[in-house]
Amino acid sequence: MANERILVVDDEEDILELLQYVLAKNGYKITCVATGEDALATARAMLPDLILLDVMLPGVDGLDVCKVLKNNPKTAHIPVIMLTAKGEEADIITGLELGADDYVTKPFSPRVLLARVRAVLRKGRREVAGELSTTLKIGELIINVDRHEVYINGTPIELTHTEFQVLFFLASRPGRVYSRYQIIDGVRGEDYSVTDRSVDVQIAGLRKKLGSCGHYIETVRGVGYRVKD
Repeated sequence: MANERILVVDDEEDILELLQYVLAKNGYKITCVATGEDALATARAMLPDLILLDVMLPGVDGLDVCKVLKNNPKTAHIPVIMLTAKGEEADIITGLELGADDYVTKPFSPRVLLARVRAVLRKGRREVAGELSTTLKIGELIINVDRHEVYINGTPIELTHTEFQVLFFLASRPGRVYSRYQIIDGVRGEDYSVTDRSVDVQIAGLRKKLGSCGHYIETVRGVGYRVKD
């Protein structure tokens, strides 16, 4: 479903022109701004369906913009895709931990960016419609949330409580990348004392127990993990 309103924030004129052309051609309504200050003002005024937000902006940078938006109840629900320079892993991790929904590195393929935009908007519509069922299905993998049970092709898989929580946390928003600390906070709460390497141990155990479905949990190098969309 196109016609969604997208706010594009970037101080590079050629990037703005490219994004406007690609997105408008696919039916989206585009508003472009070039500074963090304008991004905040415009987001509050128009409440777009999605924000494409460059990290490197003059004045208020993209990470600060994301933080302000996610801390404001009026704008916290707006999905944000960060645009980052290639290799800036620290910015990617910070953006995700601030609440960004995804990221795209520059230079980017317009087709890849369009696919990311569609995926984030699709997830947003599912959440608004309350379509997150008590049963999650990803390929041959079925997760029964209420009963804390996992099946592969009808065969039950024995998981520890923590393994189940990690799997459910990732699978509840397939395609979204989570850092190790986001997984810790989501599973145990912010006050739980555990190292990020403990997450790697849980993921390794999950993949082994899931067997043929272990590849559904993907490692995003330098960032964290996600479950295939």
